[in-house]
Amino acid sequence: MLALEYRRSPARFLTVRGASSTRFGARMSGALATNVAPLRLVNHAEPARPATGWTRLKPLLSGICGSDLSLLTGRSSPYLGALVSMPFVPGHEVVAETLDDLPGLARGTRVVVDPVLSCVARAVPPCRWCQVGRHSRCDRITGGRLAAGLQTGFCTDTGGGWSRRMLAHASQLHPVPDGLDDHRAVLTEPLACAIHSVRRVAIPDGAAALVVGAGTVGLLTVLALRAATRVGPIYVIAKHGHQRERARALGATEVFEPSRAARALRRACGGTLEHPVLGPEFLLGGADLAYECSGAASGLDTALRLVRAGGTVVLSGMPSGRVDLTPVWFRELRLVGSYASDGRGVPEGADGASTADAAGAADGSGVAEPGDEPADRAGQFAEALTLAAAAPLDGYVNAVYSLSRWREAIGHAARAGELGTIKVAFDPRRN
Repeated sequence: MLALEYRRSPARFLTVRGASSTRFGARMSGALATNVAPLRLVNHAEPARPATGWTRLKPLLSGICGSDLSLLTGRSSPYLGALVSMPFVPGHEVVAETLDDLPGLARGTRVVVDPVLSCVARAVPPCRWCQVGRHSRCDRITGGRLAAGLQTGFCTDTGGGWSRRMLAHASQLHPVPDGLDDHRAVLTEPLACAIHSVRRVAIPDGAAALVVGAGTVGLLTVLALRAATRVGPIYVIAKHGHQRERARALGATEVFEPSRAARALRRACGGTLEHPVLGPEFLLGGADLAYECSGAASGLDTALRLVRAGGTVVLSGMPSGRVDLTPVWFRELRLVGSYASDGRGVPEGADGASTADAAGAADGSGVAEPGDEPADRAGQFAEALTLAAAAPLDGYVNAVYSLSRWREAIGHAARAGELGTIKVAFDPRRN
């Protein structure tokens, strides 16, 4: 069975990390990942189900995510090293076919995978977060019957979507409607994450939102903001022309090039533009909240500089690099993380947090304290499947490769924006 396997190699990781940190290395990150990162095409034995409630899967499409690229280019944080097991097969954005019968899920069913390996999959008593359906916060992702792994695609026991076979627990699987093709279905996981991110904070009607970055995460965040909230204007910072066109099609009010974002947002939202002796300009004023979707230090720095005092910045992209947090202190900003998605409904206050007014916090910021998210969180994967079928997402998966062409695929994904691509995926069935 063919699979792409990532093995622990501190020397290779540090080599690609050091090279990627240079300006030249950043431009060559795809080449570095394919030539230096410890990723190899191997032949694995067919996986065996570890217990009842599990099924083998045949991946049909599996996306290449920004977090995968961060790992392969050495930009991922060492913090995450304790939460994975080696070697592992990457791939957590997966549409697949079940190969075994499960209760209520017959063999041959097309499914998408919620990748978080929470308490139920690990056969341990549910932690406080899994008890209330917020499995993205699971405290036991290194315990139980499985090797450590925050998600499928980072766990040696489950495999991942960059292979011809993998394993998944029934609790992770969501049937795909017959009318939804594979190219849209594979976007379900990142779209569920986007829906989760816009529900992480209460957004008052008419609030001005800024989305920094217009790759897959940023574009799907624009879609989720329009579909799931009553947000007002949505401003997007996008590097490339095709990204700007797609952002407008999903409901962006205005789209800015990075070099003119501060001035353009000042005209749109008001405030004054300030120019430090050293460092980028910033606003006194700006958007009510911002979503950092690039996963780059420069993107977070931009977001912090362009939201108003008392505003909120949501980390949707996986953060990397050093950032000046002075605006968080000086402008009393809220910095909120958003990871994965929640799969079940949660009653108000069930996690022990105080109840927040859905219209906004008492200080008028329109943002609840972290942990006070709106309670209507039922079925974010089901919501994403419905939205994936209805939204204008044709052509988002516009580069598909076989596993044997993995070097070309990773190189393409690393340069997706400049090549006019949104999502690159593997079709493991191809030779």
